[in-house]
Amino acid sequence: MSEAPQLATVVIVGRPNVGKSTLFNRIAGEQVAITEDRPGITRDRKEHEAEWLGVPFRIVDTGGWMPGGDALDEKVSRQVELAVSTADLVLMVVDASVGSVSQDDEIAAWLRRSGIEVLVVANKADNDLREREMWDFLSFGLGDPVPVSALHGRRAGDLLDVVLERLGDKVSFREPEVAPWLDDEPELAPDTPRVAIVGRPNVGKSTLFNRLVGEDRSVVHDMSGTTRDAIDTLVETEDGPIVFVDTAGMRRRSKVDDSAEYYSVVRALRAIDEADIALLVIDATEGVTAQDQRLAERVDAAGCPIVILLNKWELIDDAEVRAQRKAEVSRKLAFVGEAPILTISALTGKGVHKLRPLLTEAVEQYHRRVPTKDVNRVIAAAQQAQPAGGGAKVLYAVQGATDPPTFTLFVNRELPGHHVRYLERRIREEFGFGSTPIKLRIRKKQG
Repeated sequence: MSEAPQLATVVIVGRPNVGKSTLFNRIAGEQVAITEDRPGITRDRKEHEAEWLGVPFRIVDTGGWMPGGDALDEKVSRQVELAVSTADLVLMVVDASVGSVSQDDEIAAWLRRSGIEVLVVANKADNDLREREMWDFLSFGLGDPVPVSALHGRRAGDLLDVVLERLGDKVSFREPEVAPWLDDEPELAPDTPRVAIVGRPNVGKSTLFNRLVGEDRSVVHDMSGTTRDAIDTLVETEDGPIVFVDTAGMRRRSKVDDSAEYYSVVRALRAIDEADIALLVIDATEGVTAQDQRLAERVDAAGCPIVILLNKWELIDDAEVRAQRKAEVSRKLAFVGEAPILTISALTGKGVHKLRPLLTEAVEQYHRRVPTKDVNRVIAAAQQAQPAGGGAKVLYAVQGATDPPTFTLFVNRELPGHHVRYLERRIREEFGFGSTPIKLRIRKKQG
């Protein structure tokens, strides 16, 4: 099997609110990044594989480059600089409807010093008049600008033609039916476990994410709501590949009055629905809040296993307070069953090493399939030990699905609720499902 070639990387940079994420979505061919007509929406790097005329390449969206700003601006700017350092081509996006501003000049000067190939993209060139005004951007000394309207798609194809021309021999045509580096994709895509990191704002999700993936991938800052998108990264571990997904902090619905934050929450909920396992991060210094309980309910409803992480444990010195926090989790989150509880410090890494074996075990349980004969053997033994009463009984049982494990019980009449819970407990114990949610569907046999 031939090794997959490294895709050329195209990085989009520019000052805030020039349409970088809109252009990213246009090139990616789908609504990958959150966009809104105001600055500061994109804060983390976001990557996607794009293709034009059969030629694949990697496109990277970045936040606005604002060195010299506040602490968060500085962190976002460092993310931009890291992305540019890996680029084969940089698309410097400017606003054709406004013209050149001093911040554009600063970015152009920085990019000239970087030595990276740069293409100036005059975005929001929605008509011929704005296209004629784009020549002001020649003053950057970065060559001829390319006009485009990312929002409407105007001249998007022309831009991509120039992108491929600038990339030159760094890219190659992908044969539709002979793509040897895709050989691993069918195995990787459906089987690679997805681990969603969820929690309230500012509990340390991005810090944990960066700790797990081994680099500063998400912007970490002491300000709630920093992560706007769900950011995912494939990590190779001793137990195989895992996709970690960093999600936006989820507030109470009444608190979500910002449209960008609303869509961030939608992305986070979607990440939970698509996850094989969820890590619920709780701030140990605050304890379990009502919002933590609602998030746990949401994860439980999605049917994926959950691991509860009491983060910032290093900030609690009092043994009595530590005992109270653990008891609080057991009491307030009892509805998630036997979910593992870990005390960690995402900042220092203490306790994080205990997480990987738990993830491996939980994912295996989530995908586990039990032979039909074994299911019926356990159900028969359970009913013999404790009949349902009233003549009700399970005639036949089968596991109809995994992710989560789902069992269909065919009965002669309705089973009492307590008996259904009893059978669920026996199935869980006999087949070692641990904390993984399992579903029982009751079907009355006809005739």
